[in-house]
Amino acid sequence: MTARQLVEAALRHEETERIPYDFMFTPPAEETLQQHYATDDLQTYLDINLYLYGCADKPLYASPDEYGPTITDQFGVVWATSDIDRGYPVEHPLPEPTLAGYEFPDPWEAARWKPVAEAARQHRDQFRIAVIGDLWERAHFMRGLDSLLMDLRLAPEFVHDLLDGICEYNLATLEGMARFAPDGVFLSDDYGFQKQLMMPPQDWRTFVKPRVARLLAAARKHGLVTMLHTCGQVTEIVPDLIEIGLDILHPIQPEAMDVFAVKREFGPDITFCGGISTQETLPYGTPEEVVAEVNLKATELGTGGGYILEPGITLQADVPLENLVALIEAARAYRRPC
Repeated sequence: MTARQLVEAALRHEETERIPYDFMFTPPAEETLQQHYATDDLQTYLDINLYLYGCADKPLYASPDEYGPTITDQFGVVWATSDIDRGYPVEHPLPEPTLAGYEFPDPWEAARWKPVAEAARQHRDQFRIAVIGDLWERAHFMRGLDSLLMDLRLAPEFVHDLLDGICEYNLATLEGMARFAPDGVFLSDDYGFQKQLMMPPQDWRTFVKPRVARLLAAARKHGLVTMLHTCGQVTEIVPDLIEIGLDILHPIQPEAMDVFAVKREFGPDITFCGGISTQETLPYGTPEEVVAEVNLKATELGTGGGYILEPGITLQADVPLENLVALIEAARAYRRPC
């Protein structure tokens, strides 16, 4: 089966001998692996089953050497740049709970779309997923997480208006991406801390769920698979995500969620992507322990289909080369026992 066929089988909840897999890399991990495998195209060389691409917005990993100490994104958020990760917001364009005087960026700005057509033509043997942005996460980048959480109580109408503005931007991006016929769309939108949701579940259902539902419905209109990234402990809202039609939940961090329990309870109704420990096994385990975890997760979470193997978050600079290679080669070599 091709990479695309493996993912399609997982979405149909069919068991396959091989397990579909995906890897995302921070620049240090990517550079280490490029040197190891002697290639500058890991996507093709490793036959990574998912291929994610997006508009030419702020680079996800903006190097200080190239951009200086900070970079401003299209929403006016100022980020500290970093050599090892995505950096962090240092200045928010909404210091007060009001949109007065603020103008949302133009989703149809030509420069955003310049690289998309070429990206959409690449890796057609992989399952191609177009990144459409973030929602709640974008709101707290713009306002600051502490302030936004207080706004849920003190300025709820502002939160509704802010999320509506971001949602409309994402809907336009989705419509634009649909012109290039991807297989699916990707929303990155963390809702969880390590042990609990960032907000009471009822607040998530009031403020976030209706906008996510709009995005998923728009994707379905175009026949697109939907994939949501949300780190942390989000077990409480998995039934809600199933209810509004989410296809793939990523990255089911095993340090935050009981991945075997969520598979048992929700596995027939959603596809999970992730599950390999990036806080413990990958940075601190032995290569043998990495291989054992890959085989365990592929076997247990792959039972009944509906599973794409991936680390619980983008591979970081703290993962030793021998563990990166063990992860990748174990995923490529895995075969379901008869």
